[in-house]
Amino acid sequence: MAKGYSFGSLYTSSYNAEKRRRTLFLLGSGSILLFIFLRFSNFYGDASHWSIQKDSLFSFLSFLNVTKYPPSLLYVLMTLGPAFIFLVFAERAPNAFMKKIILFGRVPMFYYLAHILLIHLFAMIGAVILGYKWSDMVLTTMVNRAPTLKGYGFNLTIVYIVWLALILILYPLCKWYDRYKKANGSTKWWISYL
Repeated sequence: MAKGYSFGSLYTSSYNAEKRRRTLFLLGSGSILLFIFLRFSNFYGDASHWSIQKDSLFSFLSFLNVTKYPPSLLYVLMTLGPAFIFLVFAERAPNAFMKKIILFGRVPMFYYLAHILLIHLFAMIGAVILGYKWSDMVLTTMVNRAPTLKGYGFNLTIVYIVWLALILILYPLCKWYDRYKKANGSTKWWISYL
């Protein structure tokens, strides 16, 4: 979020578009190259080191397995680098699909808070489906450390279906809030924060 605030100045109307694209491309490429160098060396940037595994696929996955919470330097480089490069190419005139994605960017905090609530509701429903009590999802520790949730989880296909459902459910809510924000943004000070 802090990066978003600081890089927002690149998108002011007075900033040269070509210079912005060049800056973002260099930042993205540099971040990716620094990630590869630091990760390959296993010297700095993440507490968990990667290692050679039983085959090249698992070795590659070990290489990409970096610490998200709290975000390590390598996690930040690995995620922001491609994001900067994506911004370079996403700047073209938006098509219908891009216009739908842009909606989430206009209401980021609203989306974030709503998705946290909805994903926790989904997790409670998932717990009940798997035979746990919904109250087992009122956590005091991480899910994988909660003794009452031993064995809880879904395969990756289900996770992607839930992710897609979450986005589709939140889209109309975000669209409503975007309209509300445009209609009331000048009269209600708190709207700019949400």
